[in-house]
Amino acid sequence: MQPYELIKAKRDGGRLDPSDIQAFIQAYTAGTVADYQMAAMCMAIFFKGLDARELGAWARAMLNSGEVLDLSDTPAIKVDKHSTGGVGDKVSLSLAPLAAACGVPVPMISGRGLGHTGGTLDKLESIPGFRVDLSTADYRRLVREVGCCLIGQTAQVAPADKKLYALRDVTATVDCIPLIASSIMSKKLAEGIDALVLDVKVGSGAFMKTADDARVLARTMIGLGAEMNRKVVALLTDMDQPLGRQVGNALEVREAVDMLRGEAPDDYTEITYALTAEMLVLGKKAATVEEAREKLRRSVEDGSALKKLKEIVQSQGGDPRSIDDYSLLPTAKATTDVVAPRDGFVTGIHTEGVGLAAVALGAGRQRVDSKIDPAVGFTLLKKVGDAVKQGEPVVQVHYNDAGPLEGVKARLLAAYQFGDRAPAARPLVLERLE
Repeated sequence: MQPYELIKAKRDGGRLDPSDIQAFIQAYTAGTVADYQMAAMCMAIFFKGLDARELGAWARAMLNSGEVLDLSDTPAIKVDKHSTGGVGDKVSLSLAPLAAACGVPVPMISGRGLGHTGGTLDKLESIPGFRVDLSTADYRRLVREVGCCLIGQTAQVAPADKKLYALRDVTATVDCIPLIASSIMSKKLAEGIDALVLDVKVGSGAFMKTADDARVLARTMIGLGAEMNRKVVALLTDMDQPLGRQVGNALEVREAVDMLRGEAPDDYTEITYALTAEMLVLGKKAATVEEAREKLRRSVEDGSALKKLKEIVQSQGGDPRSIDDYSLLPTAKATTDVVAPRDGFVTGIHTEGVGLAAVALGAGRQRVDSKIDPAVGFTLLKKVGDAVKQGEPVVQVHYNDAGPLEGVKARLLAAYQFGDRAPAARPLVLERLE
């Protein structure tokens, strides 16, 4: 079938043959199917979905569009973690050195910011000199020698997903369960991992706004993992407000380092421990989650996790001094405050609105070729449940360009909700699936 016929068939609710899916993705990877044709197919899938047979074929085609890495020269069980994306979600920056310091090799191929959510690669690149564009040979070596490597997709690894990831970001087809599941699993299974922990975000700052949708996505990815003989555990975690207090690339690096010093906000610390503990159990470095959490706490207390982060940074060309001296990280020229319009409590934060404000400020991309300003972002001085007085700062804005500032401040104020009573606390981990 020709691309036009396949797009039309899916648009009209038809089932695509696995061989046609394979050919379509191969042609897209090679450039003979144009971006506008793939965009049309993604929109058709957004509305009509993929059944289990189609989804398996789509994910396999994405996986096999490039090299599937062999990390058998690293004998330990290799485990990665993937988040479906949120605002202020810098967990990978602290989780990877934590797990590696406890003996679990972490091969991590990450993505850039997508829609209103931040990207691990963008955060890492705010560390001076840090390279995410390493060769697959260097990737294998660092996983073996350092116990961790954090890179972006290379031309050899899941190239179909690399192209499609950027396209979905600008064509309003990000929040589509079949496309999310196949993107994540094709990329992760190409890394050479043995097991995977999924952080499936739920709430106003997540692509999955409800626990029901998040559960469907988690089960879809667990099913794809089982089909390909990989153990997958998923935690559904709260994203009804930003995680931690920093939003923005270099600001989030600082908070990640604070976490490895035992000085980060409780919500960010708890989510990091919960996910990393699952990795230690899958990697057989702990028999139970409780034992794993104790190992993680010790690695923070004795400094081994922070030392591992510096080793990772240095091994990938970054300046390890920036981990101790935050002045070496990109810093915005100016700050200004968004203030509370009334006395009361913060009763809610529309987290996607905060993410979109960060994009408008320059911390994320409005187009595929947009440049990110690593220094800009927000410090959330008040979060849900906190008491406020009229005129009291609730968000500090770190900015370089004053042009979008008033619009950004208006977005932030609109994202905050205030009331007379503090709301009941929400659990951070909503559910565990395997």
